[in-house]
Amino acid sequence: MSAAERYSIEVEGFQIEVTNPDKLMWPEAGIHKAMYLQKLVALSPYLLPYCKNRYMTAIRYPDGAGGKAFYQKNAPHPLPEFVRTAVKDQVRYIVADSLPTLLWMGNLAALEFHPSFEFVGGEEPAEWVLDIDPSESLRDRLMEAVSLIGEALDGMGIDSVPKTSGATGVQIVIPVRRGYSFDELRKAGAFVGRYLSEKYPELFTIERLIKNRKDRIYVDYVQHAAGKSLSAPYTPRGRPEATVSTPLTWEEVRKNVDPREFTLHTIEARLAAKGDLIAKTPQQSLEAILRFLK
Repeated sequence: MSAAERYSIEVEGFQIEVTNPDKLMWPEAGIHKAMYLQKLVALSPYLLPYCKNRYMTAIRYPDGAGGKAFYQKNAPHPLPEFVRTAVKDQVRYIVADSLPTLLWMGNLAALEFHPSFEFVGGEEPAEWVLDIDPSESLRDRLMEAVSLIGEALDGMGIDSVPKTSGATGVQIVIPVRRGYSFDELRKAGAFVGRYLSEKYPELFTIERLIKNRKDRIYVDYVQHAAGKSLSAPYTPRGRPEATVSTPLTWEEVRKNVDPREFTLHTIEARLAAKGDLIAKTPQQSLEAILRFLK
């Protein structure tokens, strides 16, 4: 490998080797690795808070977006001294809690970051998430459905933030106060799903079997559990357009915004204008809905 294909950068006192800086990681979007690492630096103040102290699953694309990909759960060897790890269920996960770690992973062609729902060493949920991923036939009604979910939560006195998955769906993120269990959140999610499927039966379902959904939108509250992971807010995705998982305003949802608008090319300007919409949302109390369910 020639000198032009490898160099080191110093970040927070650590040396990080960059290999193949001119390699296209998103060919259709014209983003090479060196540019991607620059984008990760810009995203890091927003992305890292949702990765710190969580078990990280990365999706690596050695040949760039559109090529073969694999899930990285076990940390590779050898590891730089600045990379922290944590073990759960006999898996040694990376804990992406620093910019050097994020850039090191980026150099390894990790294009997606999927942190666990729980914090390292505990079983308490970090937030409450409802996952909405419709079938292709209902893609045009995605934002309509998300808006109705937001209205239902608001009617229950719960503030929430929709975010694009960066792929085909939307997640509803509810920052919650500490102390709730995954079981409590699952019961609350089941209640919300039943309410929606009964009020809008032509649009929503809580039927887990795909063959029985009959082209309705599934409100997934079951996957929000310890040991599971989801695309982090502000993670890039290995999609051709270089989309980024991006929190939205409810006004944008009502206007049927196109999730493909939010990419590595546009995210910095958006963050400068709007900041982190999730961080601006107070942690919610769920006592009222949980008392009702009891």
